[in-house]
Amino acid sequence: MAAGVSQAQGSSGWSQRNWCFVKVYTDEGIVGIGEGSGWPRVVQTALEDLRAIVVGEDPANIERIWQKMLVTTMGNGMTGTPGSGAMNAIDMALWDIKGKALNTPVWNLLGGKMRDKIRAYGHAGTPERALELVDKYGLKALKTGGVHRTADKVEALRKAVGDDVDLMVDAHGPPWHSTKDAIIVGKSLEQFNLLFYEDPVPPDNVEALRRVQDNVDIPIAAGERHSHIWGVRRLIEEEIVDVIQPDTGRIGGISQMMKLSAMAEAHFISVAPHSGSLGPIAEYAAIHILAAIPNALILERLHDDVPARYEVVPEIPTVDGFIEVPDAPGLGVDIDEDVVAANPSHGNTSTPGREGDGNYEPGTWNEHVYVQTRYSRQANLRGG
Repeated sequence: MAAGVSQAQGSSGWSQRNWCFVKVYTDEGIVGIGEGSGWPRVVQTALEDLRAIVVGEDPANIERIWQKMLVTTMGNGMTGTPGSGAMNAIDMALWDIKGKALNTPVWNLLGGKMRDKIRAYGHAGTPERALELVDKYGLKALKTGGVHRTADKVEALRKAVGDDVDLMVDAHGPPWHSTKDAIIVGKSLEQFNLLFYEDPVPPDNVEALRRVQDNVDIPIAAGERHSHIWGVRRLIEEEIVDVIQPDTGRIGGISQMMKLSAMAEAHFISVAPHSGSLGPIAEYAAIHILAAIPNALILERLHDDVPARYEVVPEIPTVDGFIEVPDAPGLGVDIDEDVVAANPSHGNTSTPGREGDGNYEPGTWNEHVYVQTRYSRQANLRGG
């Protein structure tokens, strides 16, 4: 279903956002629901291909089915985020089925509850928005993004919300920083005692991220663009990150999330799932996982999302900065299929950002480059 805002509302990068839900039906009448992201309309095609692999299997054998899907898709090359997103949706639905069959929440199948509430954070680009989120939801953690005059933005947020609210910076592009610029910006942010510095360099270059880790005294976070445990293995095993951020819609499913969390635990790395652009089913899955693992840090949440989000699925509210863990069997949620039908998908990609938004250097937006060295360095990279 279409889940973006129109370009008229000023968000060309989100205008083509989609959510891809899947339902898995059993011969006993139990229906499981899941979500796959990464490239939702491509995920939809992958789901159709996987149908023949899954239909006829015993839904209780989740790991067996997951391995079968992986082996099947590997014939086409390394399984990237679209294939992993499809596997993710099916795996999630199988966990939902098992919980319903056993009349227990998914978190109980994952080892039981570590906590009853999950800490959440929101997104704020201005002091006004930061104060609104703190006021409305009681948030004690906020993240800001962008790669333009970052220290100035964080300084303004810190002055607005005070020292009791954790701040984070997501420095991803487009365009991404060069490695040296990411280090310079990171060092300019050290004075603000951030909870973490996220995706400062492109995800393709693990060595660049290691250089940032070695030179910046802020916890480093990354991982939302990877799929499967093998995609994040080096980040964890070589302790290049302090916070791992698997996307609960494209990492490969709840099964992979639990394995990844255990790998991270062994290296004293905390888990803060990416959820900003995801739909509500994947968010429910993230809540169940964070309830069950010892190294849960915080959940990203898109507060005040498009109206359809609160129509297609009942919302779990953020109260005093926390989300209550659901107790219903399975994931504890279903979709309103009439709302899905009323919001048909109409596209899959859009040009990120907009001309004049400050991310690209002046006059270069039409180049749409992946990485860009910053000009006007005294103004853009100064120490706040």
